[in-house]
Amino acid sequence: MTDVFGLSHKDKSPVSGQARHEQVVFCSDEHSGLHAIIAIYNTALGPSLGGTRFYPYPSEQAALADVLNLSRAMAYKNALAGLDLGGGKAVIIGDPATDKSEALLRVYGRFVQSLGGRYYTACDVGTYSEDMDVVARESSYVTGRTPAHGGAGDSSILTAYGVFQGMRAAAEHVYGAPTLRGRRVGVEGVGKVGHRLVDHLVADGAEVVVCDVSERAVERVLRRHPEVAVVADQLELTGADLDVYAPCALGGALDDDTVARLRAGIVCGGANNQLAHPGVEKELADRGVLYAPDYVVNSGGVIQVADEIQGFDMDRAKAKATQIYDTTLKIFAAAAEDGVPPAVAADRLAERRMSEVGRIRGIWLGH
Repeated sequence: MTDVFGLSHKDKSPVSGQARHEQVVFCSDEHSGLHAIIAIYNTALGPSLGGTRFYPYPSEQAALADVLNLSRAMAYKNALAGLDLGGGKAVIIGDPATDKSEALLRVYGRFVQSLGGRYYTACDVGTYSEDMDVVARESSYVTGRTPAHGGAGDSSILTAYGVFQGMRAAAEHVYGAPTLRGRRVGVEGVGKVGHRLVDHLVADGAEVVVCDVSERAVERVLRRHPEVAVVADQLELTGADLDVYAPCALGGALDDDTVARLRAGIVCGGANNQLAHPGVEKELADRGVLYAPDYVVNSGGVIQVADEIQGFDMDRAKAKATQIYDTTLKIFAAAAEDGVPPAVAADRLAERRMSEVGRIRGIWLGH
């Protein structure tokens, strides 16, 4: 038996320093093979929104730790994105290449529907817009759908655009101008988000260096931008003479060794959970490296899928994602004023919005 609340409070828990979640739902269906967990961190700003990750976790305990952390991060991301949405996330335990089926996705949709709108789902690692179309056959609370079904399609479009806006803000803060022209930017991971970020950087006049474990991903970038330089791996990239390091692959890229090796003056990328452990943000600040909090600058994707709830309009969603530039500048200013790392300043701003708006929503409207 899994002790959900114990997991959230034990000193050695992988889920560190957080309040209790409002709701954690374990979903199981023997016939389809579905084993999923839906976690709602809070609904202070509105119904929770977060993607569904389909991943072969080694254990239910590992899946639970991940979904609790991810749902909390979504609450902060949605708050600073200016959305009236709370934080939620779901994980499906299994290998999407072999375990995903129509039956499994539709059963999962039934579980999402059973929450009555407290949780909106979308795509994440291992799930795609086409999968959300299947889930939506059983649930009204699905975003990230294909354009053919009124959805926004690939959310990496505005994710990359938002990261670029955050990077422009970092350049403004450090160099005095909101451009990467003439700057050397290292992009780790040129998959769905990273390769689109390269497009923005090249168009802005940056000198770009990339690395990726996938040769095909690198080749795709080189076909579009043959002038882009390539290095072997993350070790070589982070040790290179860069102005900006953009982690766009897996989480945990910023560990003690990477920070000690890093020569870039700015870190701003699309990956989630970039800080390998608490305290890394202070290490970066102590070394004079400006860190643009990941959940702030990569929120363009959630802005894109959230816009579907009222009927998707790309111009409206892009205008909101453009505001990531102003939000990032605001965080840098607050960090400087309070003498704290930007990650701490971002958390404080998110918590303030959740508290203030949550209090307003507590006023009874009489129905």
